[in-house]
Amino acid sequence: QQSSSMPFLTIHNRQISWTPLLVLGYLFYLLLGAMVFQLLEKQAETHFRDQFQLEKIKFLQNYTCLDRQALEQFVQVLMEAWEKGVNPEGNSTNPSNWDFSNSFFFAGTVVTTIGYGNLSPSTVAGQIFCVFYALFGVPLNLAFLNQLGKGLNAHLITLERWVQKPGRAQVQLAIFLTAGTLLFLVFPPLVFSYVEGWSYGEGFYFTFITLSTIGFGDYVVGTNPNKHYIPVYRSLTAIWIVFGLAWLALVFNVGADLMEKFLQLKWHKPDLSLAEGATTKLEDEPEQPRIHIPS
Repeated sequence: QQSSSMPFLTIHNRQISWTPLLVLGYLFYLLLGAMVFQLLEKQAETHFRDQFQLEKIKFLQNYTCLDRQALEQFVQVLMEAWEKGVNPEGNSTNPSNWDFSNSFFFAGTVVTTIGYGNLSPSTVAGQIFCVFYALFGVPLNLAFLNQLGKGLNAHLITLERWVQKPGRAQVQLAIFLTAGTLLFLVFPPLVFSYVEGWSYGEGFYFTFITLSTIGFGDYVVGTNPNKHYIPVYRSLTAIWIVFGLAWLALVFNVGADLMEKFLQLKWHKPDLSLAEGATTKLEDEPEQPRIHIPS
């Protein structure tokens, strides 16, 4: 008998709870990521830090009228400007970060919780408005993405019902994943590479980091002061982000659903008598659509 409220399963049924294993696997995955990132990035960070210190020393040697304290104060001014969304490159004729197109893009990053971090409200009124705007906008965005996901899910099930031959459900799912990958992950980096001057790898990195709502802010479209962008460039990018979020959220939900089912199949072995009964019942019932995309 069970003495705890947790779903521990009896040994004679060869079933155990996979929840502790999932927790351990999650923690192990975080530890693995920390070790790999440390291995890959720490040495490069040390190199860049040393290089930056050398550049400051060279600058002081070339301009003897400055001392280290004055240089550090100027660096602080540059950092504060960057934190306020002002690009230190270029001059005062740079396009505004708060014209309508850029403001529309910023509003999209707020409600989608991407939050690049390269731009934020600097006035008290703007900060207060941002709080309440996100308070209502984030649930609205989730509801919109949920409905959009349901529409895609219903479309996939309709496609499945049109096809009567066994095994075609997997084909439809493969088409959905392939088309979405091309539309949201493969082709956009080509556009960003052309417009922003990034490499394809950098464009692909930006695309995935954005659509997954990680949003580091190290790469953001439409921020290079040396380039002239069309006025609707960032607005169109915001629209692409919204539909890309819906597609990638479906993919993530499918992956989570498959992972849960794998763990259940891996660790939960049902009674043979129950399995035989279920098999008989399935043979008597008509075939149901096998595509399942959680909304």
